Amino acid sequence: MSQNENSDKGLRLKGNALFLPVGIVNVAGEFQLSKKITMQGDVFISPWKSFSGHEFQYYSASVEGRYYFKEAFNGFYLGANVAASTYTLQKWNYWKDEPYYNEKNEVFTKSDLYQKGHSYLLGITAGYQFRLSEKWFMDIYGTVGSSQDFYKGYERGTGKRYDDAVGFNKSSEILPYRGGIMIAYKFK
Repeated sequence: MSQNENSDKGLRLKGNALFLPVGIVNVAGEFQLSKKITMQGDVFISPWKSFSGHEFQYYSASVEGRYYFKEAFNGFYLGANVAASTYTLQKWNYWKDEPYYNEKNEVFTKSDLYQKGHSYLLGITAGYQFRLSEKWFMDIYGTVGSSQDFYKGYERGTGKRYDDAVGFNKSSEILPYRGGIMIAYKFK
């Protein structure tokens, strides 16, 4: 093992530079398991009751195993990600002031509706990590996968459920659910 490989072992603490300017916290810790494999855990916290007029309280935690093609913390990698989240948010397709009809034929305005629930996610990450200086690194990545969602729909103002489901609505989607530019600091 070269001296450079040995000096790069250890723990990286990271912060997502894309989200911090808008008050969203996304931090992670990545540590080396073997020459090409690392494990990362991260949390994502969006405390906004309203962000640009839309609910966006979103809290998630994930664990990811990564395989680097060169060596840990260096170059391209692929990873397997497992995550869980809880949220109160307004889906992007509810941002317009258009009518929404439920199964009872009651009419609501879509932009007045939001969803509250939780999700379980499983995905694949692709990324690239590189050195900025002796102790600083940059990690550019994105994750796509399956989201299993359990939520209830509410009308803003009245708190009335607009959906007709007993208990939770359920949905399953394939979507991008993580990504960004992490600035990492290397500890021993």
